[in-house]
Amino acid sequence: MAKRKLTRQQAWRIKKIQDERAKRAEQRDAKADAALSDNDLGAEQTGRVVSHFGVQVDVEAYPYDAENAQITRCHKRSNLGDIVTGDLVVWREGQDDLGVIVAVQERQNQLSRPGFRGEMKLIAANIDQMMVVIAPEPEPHQGLVDRYFIAAEYWGIEPILVINKADLFNDSPYKERLEHLNQLYTDLGYKVITASSKSEHGLDLLHSSLKDKTSVFVGQSGVGKSSLINTLLPGSDIQTGELSEASRKGKHTTTTARLYHFPTGGDLIDSPGIRELSLTNLDKDTILAGFKELHPFLGNCKFRNCNHQAEPQCAIRDAFETGAISEERYNSLWRIIDSLEE
Repeated sequence: MAKRKLTRQQAWRIKKIQDERAKRAEQRDAKADAALSDNDLGAEQTGRVVSHFGVQVDVEAYPYDAENAQITRCHKRSNLGDIVTGDLVVWREGQDDLGVIVAVQERQNQLSRPGFRGEMKLIAANIDQMMVVIAPEPEPHQGLVDRYFIAAEYWGIEPILVINKADLFNDSPYKERLEHLNQLYTDLGYKVITASSKSEHGLDLLHSSLKDKTSVFVGQSGVGKSSLINTLLPGSDIQTGELSEASRKGKHTTTTARLYHFPTGGDLIDSPGIRELSLTNLDKDTILAGFKELHPFLGNCKFRNCNHQAEPQCAIRDAFETGAISEERYNSLWRIIDSLEE
């Protein structure tokens, strides 16, 4: 059904209401800042955001000290912009056990996903590794893995492919596809780990890969991210979601990003479930750069404005014709680019 077009008066009234709400929010922030500035605040401390609750966040001391770990609920100054889990901040102790964030340190990188209105919404920051999880069910798709890897390359995060639910391999109709994906990404130089929270297969390798790193687990709902995290972090009690019997796709469970600590070292940020990453904010050159086998050929086309289609002496097309990039990866590349153009 076509959307009903608003009249000029209706559009004006909606804008007026939104402007009034924004003004009231600014006034509330200003009053909160004024009240906090009147308090006797403690000395500045460096901390890391471990969870987010609307206008307030939980902050713990950084670097992390397991023996003296303490979390403080903090209000942020209204002029600091968005603060997300993983951010390094400067904060001061206030009254009533409420701290005040006075500065946010520069981010190493950040992870975002599309919001309800299509805008990119930050969900985590300062990540070292992206654990891209697939499983025998729901159905694994190479194109989705490639999208995660492109995003990881763009954000400066190392991607690692985790093939979960290894105990279900033999009975899966996608066994050959999973074996092929394992070999494909291993040959490309990516780290691939097969694991199972049920049989505990591959957990030692997974633990060692997570040590001393800040990692985030991503993938389709239903691939077992939460169950795997609960096995790696006993007592964390991450909510799990069963597969829908109708679609065999997972149900979203996690609602906010939270940071956890591994006993052997390293951190994990449990992020909201993402069915499919949106790459709409990326251009063609960024998509090309997300395919690591193409790195030696980028910028080597005869023409600077080469579209990598029918132009002569195109380095990207030559890479395909000489076998430097496989046919399936080449086709995946153009499916992703075409989807963005559409």
